[in-house]
Amino acid sequence: MTSAPLLISLHMPKTAGTSLAQTLRVAFPDPGACQTEYVDQPMQYSRWCRRLRALRAGLAGRGALPDNLTCVHGHFLPVKFRIAAGARAVRYVTWLREPVDRLASHYHYWIRDYDGLDPRQPLRNRVLRERWSFERFALGAELRDLYHEYLWRFDPAGFDFIGITERYDEDLQQMARRFLGGTAVPASALVNPLRGESGYAISPGLRRRIEAYHARDLALYRRVLAGRRL
Repeated sequence: MTSAPLLISLHMPKTAGTSLAQTLRVAFPDPGACQTEYVDQPMQYSRWCRRLRALRAGLAGRGALPDNLTCVHGHFLPVKFRIAAGARAVRYVTWLREPVDRLASHYHYWIRDYDGLDPRQPLRNRVLRERWSFERFALGAELRDLYHEYLWRFDPAGFDFIGITERYDEDLQQMARRFLGGTAVPASALVNPLRGESGYAISPGLRRRIEAYHARDLALYRRVLAGRRL
């Protein structure tokens, strides 16, 4: 029996992936069909460490993915599943958010309600221990062009769908029609109740510096936003 196509949903941090996970669980309700995978935590580790871990995990999983597994969602390098899936048909989806706003949300999430003691989150622990400012977080080498760090050895053109978080409701309906059998989906992304819809205040000067530093991610986001071919 031929396995159903596998939907690989890459959750870029702070792009409404928690809301999307709820939708995917509804769309794939059978036991074992939808798997959330957050054990990798790629950006907690150095570039070469996360790449090596992804390659090793992909090779270890090659030929071992259950036939009834139809969706995987979480933080991981998609090259891992490109290797693990072998000859199985795979569809890749992800979401992007304006990079400066995404960084601000990421920073405030990391420092909010966390004691800095989880050994599985060494970079986050360092951010708290050293009391990084948002400027240090956004202009440090550790998280530069995060989208492209996730997409190592994976061409963005390989995605079957890329949603834009700022138009979440509209794009989610499109994704549901294409990949989820038209499943009724939650209407809106979760937001930090402390911020609501207003976002975080960033001075124009700092925003320009961050945009320049994350130019590759910004260019990718703008191409997707404009609907241009990748």
